[in-house]
Amino acid sequence: MNQATLFFFHDHMDALPIYERLEEMMLSQISNVKIKVQKSQITFANRMVFACASFQPVRKAKDRPKIFLTVTFGLAYRKESPRIDVATQPYPHRWTHHVTVGSPDEIDSLLLSWIREAAEFSATK
Repeated sequence: MNQATLFFFHDHMDALPIYERLEEMMLSQISNVKIKVQKSQITFANRMVFACASFQPVRKAKDRPKIFLTVTFGLAYRKESPRIDVATQPYPHRWTHHVTVGSPDEIDSLLLSWIREAAEFSATK
């Protein structure tokens, strides 16, 4: 864990275990991942950005866990699942999906399969 990542979580230290599991699982299952900590998100890229972690609230506060991390990934099509809070199409053949994650256990094989698919999609761009 580098200093920039710790600074990103400064006001959200309770969510750090969620991110640690996300990063660990991504790095173990996806090759050539570049991580960039920015002001409002942490991006994961190969040729292009394929996923992000942020505190963007994509669910109404009353429906959102107190401690959460929003995981965002991009695909060529709209993925349908009750776990996906919001899916938008910023331009043709590009869908951005947002998932609210409330605990490290929610970083599971299903979410990772979507992120792996996003990484593969990004690598072909």
